[in-house]
Amino acid sequence: MNFITAGESHGKGLLGIIEGIPSGLNIQKDFINFHLSRRQKGFGRGGRMKIEKDVVDIYSGIRLGYTLGSPIGLMIKNLDWDNWKEEMSVTENPNIKKITLPRPGHADLAGVMKHGFDDIRNVIERSSARETTMRVALGSICRKLLEKLNIHVASYVTQIHTVCDDIIDHNISVNEVNNLADKSPVRVLNNKIEKKIIETIKKAQANGDTVGGQFKILISGCPYGLGDYSAWNKKLNAKLSEAICSINAIKGVSFGSTFSSNAFGSELHDEIEYKNNQFTRTNNNAGGIEGGMSNSQTIKINAMMKPLSTLTTPLKSVDIKTKESKLAHKERTDSCAVPAAAIVAESMTCIVIADTILDKFGGDSFKELLHHFQSAKF
Repeated sequence: MNFITAGESHGKGLLGIIEGIPSGLNIQKDFINFHLSRRQKGFGRGGRMKIEKDVVDIYSGIRLGYTLGSPIGLMIKNLDWDNWKEEMSVTENPNIKKITLPRPGHADLAGVMKHGFDDIRNVIERSSARETTMRVALGSICRKLLEKLNIHVASYVTQIHTVCDDIIDHNISVNEVNNLADKSPVRVLNNKIEKKIIETIKKAQANGDTVGGQFKILISGCPYGLGDYSAWNKKLNAKLSEAICSINAIKGVSFGSTFSSNAFGSELHDEIEYKNNQFTRTNNNAGGIEGGMSNSQTIKINAMMKPLSTLTTPLKSVDIKTKESKLAHKERTDSCAVPAAAIVAESMTCIVIADTILDKFGGDSFKELLHHFQSAKF
């Protein structure tokens, strides 16, 4: 399975194509739009969320509500395009003011040095997290496939800046996690800390600053053996890490008991038992993956997001044209996007898990895939 996205942050819109989805999978626009709306939520989002209401147009690959087995093409229009027609014109315009002050922490300086640009706008537009909107849309198709196989993906925020959500009910189902987290403006499960997190974000906003944080992804229903131990590029944890680290501002990923390098092996590894004709574990410190393969436990992924690089109280920079020391360029931005990043990470996770399911079980139609999946012995 492969996918590609195209489009600039303030261009006409975003394009996406995904190939390898089997035929006969029921897909409704409302399902995709629902998950697009989840990405737009979260306290601390910028002014653009008041402009855009992301709605998908299905261009190909689906007929009468069902996938055809051919490439699926999607488009999402940028409602803000009307305000950027001149700036983002595809024809030459010598009167456009060029941006020459790169933002520390962003793709700006490395991007212009890589491509030889004299206008940072050429880098800003594609390196923007706006592109992840289409990833959520494409990931929703994969999510629907997984849900039909009773595999579910959820996320919740565990930390914003220095405020941590330490009270987690480990008996809560993955579906319940999303139901609770979706109701929170900062995507936490413990509503007692919402106020403190919001106050922290407000403080950052008032200072022209940004805050990062951490979130957790949960995947239930995965069978034994997704991924492979035999090759470095087939390991499931490696694929998931790559997918999540491809999201803007994500700086770290771990699995299970986060970076438990201070524990003895005898304390950390999950002992194996056999009950009711199946293998079980006493714990899930491994986070559902051992030796690069799923082990039928809930997969638990931890991700860390840095504070966003665009500051309305900018840091020092250097003009790429004059080489003078000045303050960095100011662009419209969020003060906190951790809840939104969690939704994008859900979508990237859905894409990876769906790809490994198709690789392991195969099938040209969803009916065939379902038969293979249900017939497998675990």
